[in-house]
Amino acid sequence: MYLKSDKELKISYPEYELLVPVNNKEIGIKAIDAGADAIYIGYLKYGARAQAGNSIEDIIDIVNYAHQYNVKVYVTINTILNNKELKEVEKLIQKLYEIKIDGIIIQDMGILELKLPPIEIIASTQCNNNTLDKINFLESTGFKRVILPREISLEEIRNIRKNTNIELECFIHGALCMSYSGQCYLSYVNGGRSANRGECAQPCRKIYTLKDNDGKVILKDKYILSLKDLNLSEYLEELIKAGITSFKIEGRLKNISYIINTTAFYRKKLDSILNKLKLKRSSDGISEYNFEPNPNKTFNRGFTEYYINKEKKDIATINYSSSLGEYIGTVKSTGKNYFLTDTNILKNGDGICFFTKSNKLQGTYINRTEKNKVFPLEMKEIKEGLKIYRNYNKEFDDTLQTNEIRRKISTKLRICENTTNYIFFLSDEKGNTAAYITENKFEPAHNKEKAIQTLITQLEKSGNTEFKITNTEIKINDIPFIKISKINEIRRILTIKLRQIRKKNYNYQTRKYNIELKKYPTKMLNYKANIYNDKAKEFYEKRGCNIIEYALESTYDQKTLTKKEIMISKYCIKNQIGLCSKYNKSKSENITGNCSSTSCCEKKYKEPYILKDEFNKEYLVEFDCKDCVMKISIMD
Repeated sequence: MYLKSDKELKISYPEYELLVPVNNKEIGIKAIDAGADAIYIGYLKYGARAQAGNSIEDIIDIVNYAHQYNVKVYVTINTILNNKELKEVEKLIQKLYEIKIDGIIIQDMGILELKLPPIEIIASTQCNNNTLDKINFLESTGFKRVILPREISLEEIRNIRKNTNIELECFIHGALCMSYSGQCYLSYVNGGRSANRGECAQPCRKIYTLKDNDGKVILKDKYILSLKDLNLSEYLEELIKAGITSFKIEGRLKNISYIINTTAFYRKKLDSILNKLKLKRSSDGISEYNFEPNPNKTFNRGFTEYYINKEKKDIATINYSSSLGEYIGTVKSTGKNYFLTDTNILKNGDGICFFTKSNKLQGTYINRTEKNKVFPLEMKEIKEGLKIYRNYNKEFDDTLQTNEIRRKISTKLRICENTTNYIFFLSDEKGNTAAYITENKFEPAHNKEKAIQTLITQLEKSGNTEFKITNTEIKINDIPFIKISKINEIRRILTIKLRQIRKKNYNYQTRKYNIELKKYPTKMLNYKANIYNDKAKEFYEKRGCNIIEYALESTYDQKTLTKKEIMISKYCIKNQIGLCSKYNKSKSENITGNCSSTSCCEKKYKEPYILKDEFNKEYLVEFDCKDCVMKISIMD
């Protein structure tokens, strides 16, 4: 392993960014208004979320809006590509460079063999960036940033930061894939929809039955592979100190309410910490909104910190896979078409859910309420003592939908004079300054105090612009009388000029390094390297690799796929249900005393386990307890 010495490390953390997912132009603008420092967005094709594509025209509009606030825009090209697509992608990247995209997020190394402009490149989490060796390789190859795996711990981040200079991006919120990114083929073998091609059918959110090798049922009809949502809001300061500079929210398929609420929530949390540590965010402007952001009030499956502090239990939602929402209260009693709760929080139009006797999540809508008397759309399964959750908060959602979020850049206005002119200066916090000069042909004001007040009032009316004039300084001996229409014209011209100056001075960074030829840390590469085109093969061969197998997506021959490992996960079913002696020593007398690579619960269930989906297709489940990972493979 190559480790950099302390003298070689040249790490500086001048700015930190909150990175927000964007589905379309409307959501992109709202995300920026709500406080994003950067956004990531997909083109019409080649993104890991095929349903979240945007035209070049819409991306241009988003870039123009974003750069007003020094907000960066990254475009996802993070699928594996065939030979024909590579030619299209080469043209696309050139176009993205011309419209000043701040970086592209990629998975396919074949892209690096194309004729690329000096655009910044970011290693997608789909690259399976799970070792220091690989991250060092990506840095030495020419990547600006690496997106770390969701499974990473604080300790691992600290070690990476200590031994690399590359920018580190980390997921802090949103849905979790139960497999290591780039290493899940379950959707593909189930029906030809490849996660590595942006078409994941989310089979991890489906119902499964788990049996042991003797056919004994361990779990029946449960969401065994469905994880809770990530929430690291209490770890932001520790992540900063560990070396993270970009804090990523997941959710390019989420709706506008989710994006506004989640962005505003993390904006407030992150700003508080940055102010405390006297650190800077990477964009400009303060967002103002008339609601209190709360991630519990929009889509969530319950929250987990996942593996940020190493091993965790209870990270899956085996009884449901949809949004649980926030806990409201308990049913005190029921009538024919209503129930009484121990709170009066629910409102007309809310959506509620609850667990039935069979532990299934069921929901309904609220027709009307009378304080704590609730009349739902249907009363089925609602009994006394039932715990009620609200997974759709109509009032809160309406507030988010109609809220006029304003993001304003603080500016100061100064008025000076010389012998013949009045000079108006408008300056932002970064020192960008616009000037307007007008001849001193105005009559002196009869009422100086009123004239000063009129100047200040009219000049500080920033309206729908991105600027907010917070201070006006007047250094004039003889206060002139200036018509309101002229003052408004001066203000309008100043804001246009300042906007142009800020655009000209936008810190657009291009790639400073060539794509270097460095040895890849692994010599033998099989299907897990996701090599899908000739250029990718060329890339790895140049770096000393022997390609023994192409990407799984290159074939759909069931005979070829037999016994293939199609998923590897840090999440472990045995740990989740209390069958692992390493983390559940006091849980069961049926568990053996030692955890090994063969079995740690032989006395109760015989390994390997069998996972059966709702179509009776079966998969082999094995546990590598030494490395603490779970592996799922196709059976014979």
